This record gives sequence, C-alpha cells and structure tokens, in this order.
Amino acid sequence: MKTKTKKILDTLRTFESRNVLFIDPDGSWPIVWDRAQGVHVWDVEGRKYLDLTAAFGVAAAGHANARVVSAGRAQMGKLLHAMGDVHPHGPKALLARELSRLTFERWSRKFTGKTIFTNSGFEAVEAALKTAILATGKREVIAFAGAYHGLGYGALNATHREHFRGPFISQINEFGCFAPFPKKKSDLAETEKAVRKLFRIKKVGAILVEPIQARGGINVPPPGFLPLLRRLCDEYKALLILDEIYTGFGRTGKWFACEHSATLPDLICLGKAMAGGFPISACVGRADVMNEAWPVSGGEAIHTSTFLGHPVGCAMALAQIEEISRLKLVERSAEMGKALLKMLPGARGMGLMVGVEVAEGGFQITKEMLRRGFIVLPEGEQGNVISFTPPLTISKTQLASAVKALRKCLP
Repeated sequence: MKTKTKKILDTLRTFESRNVLFIDPDGSWPIVWDRAQGVHVWDVEGRKYLDLTAAFGVAAAGHANARVVSAGRAQMGKLLHAMGDVHPHGPKALLARELSRLTFERWSRKFTGKTIFTNSGFEAVEAALKTAILATGKREVIAFAGAYHGLGYGALNATHREHFRGPFISQINEFGCFAPFPKKKSDLAETEKAVRKLFRIKKVGAILVEPIQARGGINVPPPGFLPLLRRLCDEYKALLILDEIYTGFGRTGKWFACEHSATLPDLICLGKAMAGGFPISACVGRADVMNEAWPVSGGEAIHTSTFLGHPVGCAMALAQIEEISRLKLVERSAEMGKALLKMLPGARGMGLMVGVEVAEGGFQITKEMLRRGFIVLPEGEQGNVISFTPPLTISKTQLASAVKALRKCLP
C-alpha cells in the first residue's frame, strides 16, 4: 500500500467507526480519492480512474461540473446558511418552483407539486412516509423484495435486506410489508395477488417502490408494473410513492423513470444527482395530496431540520438541472445506454443504469477493475451484479474501454 493512502486509512481505522469502511488486509481496497473532474477520479497517489459509478449516481453532469461549482461558490459568498423553516431564502423558492415544473406540471395539466426539502435520500423517503399517514390515516406501507430505501429508522421499515434490518429489528416499529418484485411480465400476476392480499389484511396507506431497483441488483420490472401499482392505489385509496433517488434526473434515459410507463405518482422522492454533489434531497408531492396531509404552519413546523433547503444546495441544484437540460444529458443517457447494452449481451438496465450479473466473484471482479483503472460497484444481495451508473457525460469510447476491461476480468 502506498504511503499517502496508508496514512489516511490508518487514521480512519483509528478514529472512524469500524463498521463504515472496509479495508482489505491485502492493501488492494479502497483507494483514497483526491480529486475528480468530468468522468475521471484521481487518488492521493496521483493515479487516474474512469468512474463508472458517478459516485453513487450523484455526478450526473460530471464531477465538479464548472457551472454547478460556480453556482455553489457564488452562493457561499453571499449566504452560506439560512434558517430552514423560520426565515427562508430566495433559492429555496426558486428550486421548489422548478421541481414542480419538472415533475407534476410536466406530467399533467391538472397538477402542481409541493416540496419538502431534506438532506439525504432516506430523509426524503421518511418525509413521504409521514405524508402518507397524514393523508390516509393508515400506517402500513407496502414495499418490495430487494427494496432499498435507506437506513434511517423510518426508511428501514421498507428496506428489505436482512443485513441492514436485522440488527435493529427490535427497535423499529415494523409498519412495512413486502410483496414480490416482478422481473418479467409473467411475474405480474403473482405480484398483484400478493399486493391485493396485503391491502385486504392490513391498513395500507401507501405503496413505496423504486421504478428500477439499484442496490437490489439493477432489477428492471416489466413495463406494466408501475401502471398496475397506480391502479391498485386508486382502487384501495392509497398513495403511490416512487423512490427515484437513484433513477431521477436522467439516469434511465428519461428525466424520471416513471415516464417510461407514463405513471403518475402521488409522491416522488429525489436526491443523489439533484445537486451534483451537495447533500440535498426532496419529497415532491401532488399539491392537493400535500395540502390534505400537512396543516398550515402555526409557527412550529411538525417536520423540519436545521439545514432544510440549504441555500448552497438549492443554488447548485438549480444549476445542475440547467446543465442536464443544456447538455441534453437525458437524451444522451438514453443513447449511451442503448450502446452499452449492445456491448454487454445479457446485461440489463435502462439508460445509463446497467447491470451485468456474474455467477460468482463480484467483489473480486470489482477489485480487478479498480486495479485496471476503472471504478465499478457490485450490487444485489449477493454482490453478484456489476453495475454501470457513470456520469451521463461519458463517451461511447470510454464505455467501450470499460467493457473491454470487464471482459478480461470475468471468470
């Protein structure tokens, strides 16, 4: 292990909780990031990597996009922090307006959207869960096998994997119940049967679902899945919550993945690529649903936080949305995704959210790719799906170089 890397990792080993970072005893994992630009990352030893993760899908418009960074710097120089739910600032109003325009106003002439700003993805999910119980009076939420909605105690009720839930099950008030996630058209009947049964036996106020499961293994449901859930929610008077924290802002070749099936949610959770690197997220709901759920503030909000609608995050999000549009990255994601799927026969995905399932050795493949200068991640409960979620600015040549390297790493 190189000197700079070892010094930093030794410090983290000593002073950070030991459950956070995995450090391989053989010194091959992890690298320590020093800087990033566009589609590339450099570690503290000066080695350059092609990033096929966009840092968990965040850097949609490229790492350190100049216009997004400039917006953040300008805002820092003017107003670094405001007062959440007490004294607002201009960029928060502009971003709330823009999120309405980008979601419900694009999807229907009948609706506008209202936003609850949050800081991380799981907080956006928890704001949606609170909205659901306030709007319906029903506590139960249907989620799906393989679901990942974050690790806060509210969101953990709907995150399926035992690895995350198990240690804390005695403390969470289990209001989440799970149905099968369909992976092909013939699975839809079983999913519908399971969901209907849960509606009959439990007081279900919402269905919470990822249009494509990311951490679950890049699982793409059949086209009829979201429309089916929309019909069931309408029938049983429940809310449809779409977790588009990963799939949003062009990742799947549409602004939002629900647009592939023209499915209108009641609430949509956004994050990751929203500001290109600043921790900000949002729960955006149909205005009539939000108004039904949340009372007018009497001077003390019942859901808030110190950094709610942070001015720097809002400024960067506005710039990020503008860059995605200006650079036509949604269309580019669709085009590059089709090219990538052609390069990887047997892979699955939509846009630049693609997974390659391997029989075994997912983490070893990931490590070998890193050694060759490519950053990828394994997904799925068994870590057997190599995922490609690069910056949407990536070129076909760069994708081809990554595919060539992956082929050499496969057993």
